[in-house]
Amino acid sequence: MHSFKELAEKFNKDFETEHFPKTPASLYEPGNYFLSIGGKRIRPVMCLLGNELFSDIHPDAYQLANAVELFHNFTLVHDDMMDAATLRRGKTTVHIKYDESTALLLGDVMLIRAYEYIQNVQPLHLPKILQLFNKTAKEVCEGQQLDMDFSKRDIVSMNEYIHMITLKTSVLLAASLEMGAIIGGASVNNCKHLYEFGKKIGIAFQLQDDYLDAFGDAAVFGKEPGGDIKQNKKTFLLIHALEVANEDQKKQLSALMQTEASDKVEKVLSIFKSCGVDDWAAAAKSNYMKEAFEHLEAIAVVSERKKPLIDLAHYLMNRNQ
Repeated sequence: MHSFKELAEKFNKDFETEHFPKTPASLYEPGNYFLSIGGKRIRPVMCLLGNELFSDIHPDAYQLANAVELFHNFTLVHDDMMDAATLRRGKTTVHIKYDESTALLLGDVMLIRAYEYIQNVQPLHLPKILQLFNKTAKEVCEGQQLDMDFSKRDIVSMNEYIHMITLKTSVLLAASLEMGAIIGGASVNNCKHLYEFGKKIGIAFQLQDDYLDAFGDAAVFGKEPGGDIKQNKKTFLLIHALEVANEDQKKQLSALMQTEASDKVEKVLSIFKSCGVDDWAAAAKSNYMKEAFEHLEAIAVVSERKKPLIDLAHYLMNRNQ
């Protein structure tokens, strides 16, 4: 069995290969640039962990890990365009460094390359893998559309937000685990529980992201907190605050969302704390973690094989950046 760190090192070494042709350089050099920015590689490593939960890692798992990482980067390139983002992981985004047409085509090519890696999987598992991957890809796009729709609305319910986050973030984490499990020969029931484990971890992961953006330590987080507040983004914290706030606090929040005052973040965080949002977020995260571990416990393999997934879950939930 390998730890997340060990598998991340193995995957990064495998992922260093050339994923694109040399020409046209105007298309593929931006691709190499974007992939070189790096990242935590959480999703591809979850694919490897899903495989190793049930058997030794098969070469097909690395094919799927490459596909998952390229698909994830495809979504990031296009998301940056839609969000008009200028930076990604501290580096200039593709559509800014090059142009929007290049970014659009690069994302498309990354998606196509992901399918080329998937087609290398042994025929025995390919139909199930394709069915799951296609379903997941469609759901991720649906989640992104809902996220954009919500930005135009004043009110979004908690159930709506959780549904959006499940599609935009959680399903790819869950599918990464399940695709690895399929390669590992897991039963249908074990695959189902592993998928649900990944989905619940994904929601808790987003909760942690929302919390860190509001209450994170700037010295550790790497940026000043309150970015979501400045952009009036719908988050777990804002939605819960609007649900539990009194009428005066709701009016204050609504007014603050219409301004760009220098003390906007400070005032919104003060209301959040008055509404107990910080404590609620910690409790909600714990509940999702509890549900995730119940699904992991239900998987019919020896407990020792589950340890890397338990460690990964705790790492994701206890990170400060």
